[in-house]
Amino acid sequence: MESVHHVSTSSKILFGKVRRMVPPMLEKFHKGQLGRVAVIGGCVDYTGAPYFSAMASAKLGCDMSHVLCEQSAAPVVKSYSPNLMVHPILPSTDSVKDPKSINAPELAGPIISMLSRLHSLVIGPGLGRDRVTLKVVAEVIKEARSRSIPFVLDADGLLIVTEDPDLVKGYKECILTPNVVEFGRLAKALGIEVKSQADIAKGGGDGDQTSKESDACEQLSRALGGVTILQKGPHDVISNGVTSIISDIKGGLKRSGGQGDTLTGSLGTMLAWRAAYHDKLWDSGEKDNEKEAQSKEDVQAELEIEGRRMSPTTTLLLAAWAGSCITRECSRRAFEAKGRSMQASDLTDEVHPSFLRLIGEPEGSKTHL
Repeated sequence: MESVHHVSTSSKILFGKVRRMVPPMLEKFHKGQLGRVAVIGGCVDYTGAPYFSAMASAKLGCDMSHVLCEQSAAPVVKSYSPNLMVHPILPSTDSVKDPKSINAPELAGPIISMLSRLHSLVIGPGLGRDRVTLKVVAEVIKEARSRSIPFVLDADGLLIVTEDPDLVKGYKECILTPNVVEFGRLAKALGIEVKSQADIAKGGGDGDQTSKESDACEQLSRALGGVTILQKGPHDVISNGVTSIISDIKGGLKRSGGQGDTLTGSLGTMLAWRAAYHDKLWDSGEKDNEKEAQSKEDVQAELEIEGRRMSPTTTLLLAAWAGSCITRECSRRAFEAKGRSMQASDLTDEVHPSFLRLIGEPEGSKTHL
């Protein structure tokens, strides 16, 4: 693994744990086992976001990367890359006969029929705010939850939760990725008063600023019943309401639109790999863990003890943290190369180099024939 000069010792330890979750490259695996990820999003106005998200999943290393989008977006997304599987099955007002009277579960049928073939979902990139689309996606969320399929919610996917928090409340297999504005909207919808990173920063730079940010993120997570929140900002704060981790890997200075799509796609693949880890797709050499992590102390113990398989609580936090770190490293590398002209597309080719630099191939991987 390439040496990392800008990463703290504590982060290097966490990356070592993340590496345990990464499936090694082995001859025995067949197509699809190392991740089948689908991005649900893409409409007439927004075609770049689902592409950037799906390509990040593919570049990080999932085997199959799908885009489930609205009909008008499909030819455009297909034209960006032949590597993506694009399905024009996301309904909208323009594609139904009577938008005022729809059967959302029925319209969601083609998407729901694909769920059994997928390891994780990314919901929101380029989704738009068409009311028919949002109602259908809400049905998909319900079905994915009933099948314990992990998913990431971003952008207009978060709008669905803002309007109906019960869709995800208490579901421990999802990650929400709000920016400062979206964080505030979620808090308002839940009727709680918490400050975003921006608000806390305005209050002054006292020494416990990071602690205040973690507390705020934990409060929002608890209000959603322990859903994992990844609050994006100058540094990212990840919390499940009990335990918080700060992602402080240095990023670039350009805030171009679309960088969050690299994050969601990376998270999609990390969740797929996490599922493979818990399904014991390969021999990790670890002993089974006897209990689920319930507290900060439990998570800390799992991170410190070598040779023991991590519980789903710990691996979900690590997956969210790793996706954040990879994205921030992509931003740093792209900004270093392009400076002020950096665009979201510049992050795409940095996903794999960033993975190698921060995490590296796990022991046993065969990367050369």
